[in-house]
Amino acid sequence: MNLVRITPSLGAEVEGLDLSKELSSAQIQALQTAFETHHVLVFRDQTLSREAHKAFASYFGPIHVHPSKRNLKQDEDPDIFFIDIKPESKQSNGETWHSDITCEAIPPYASMLYLTKVPENLGGDTLFANLQAAFEELSPDLQHYLMQQSAFHDGELDLMRYGIRLKPGQSYPAHAHPAVIQHPKTKKPVLYVNEGFTAHLLGVPAFESNLILQGLFQRIRTNARHQCRIKWTPNMITLWDNYSVQHQAIFDYSGYHRYGERITLASDQAPQAYTVAAPSQ
Repeated sequence: MNLVRITPSLGAEVEGLDLSKELSSAQIQALQTAFETHHVLVFRDQTLSREAHKAFASYFGPIHVHPSKRNLKQDEDPDIFFIDIKPESKQSNGETWHSDITCEAIPPYASMLYLTKVPENLGGDTLFANLQAAFEELSPDLQHYLMQQSAFHDGELDLMRYGIRLKPGQSYPAHAHPAVIQHPKTKKPVLYVNEGFTAHLLGVPAFESNLILQGLFQRIRTNARHQCRIKWTPNMITLWDNYSVQHQAIFDYSGYHRYGERITLASDQAPQAYTVAAPSQ
């Protein structure tokens, strides 16, 4: 196994592994360590059955079931979220910067997309941003302010972007989380608000919430130092840490087909606030 870093801040390509075969405990440990270090891992030229995809995902945790499969699309495989953007589609999944399903009480820890059909015009890249690094660059005063805040994440914000309205009897998650969380593996602070799902900060005036959130969202969108851009190739898997990065799917392939299957991996606890211990007297 060989790791090739994509940027100084984020991402690595993993070479030399056939993910259709069972991995050794040493290989699994090496991948888990690389994942905590680089946040985004890329595996090219993989030929996987759906069951092999699920088996590889299981090395990183139990499979999380997307809320659409529990509430809206109960006839589909509950473990798979299908990314099927047809040539006639007017939009794609994930065009807004986001972390996956942060509207849940316990959002998924990681996501893994296996893309088998790449648009013939070579479009459809995905951008990722390092939210651990984004927090570290903030001033101490702003860091302290955000560590005192919680934010409301509303799943219907995402649905409305696709013209979906809930019918009577249907529901979709909404939940509050700390604005700065402690990463469950590395224990480092991570900025945990995103444009896709975060509606507002709790307990502050609306103008203050908008001022803070829109400023943070703008910085995440425009700070290339903390980003990497993934160029997809057929039969490729990308694994990303949903608690430390955000991503944006670029829809620059209207008239072409893009197909993949995504698995999300469950966390064993809700996001925990990052706190700094008071200095001893």
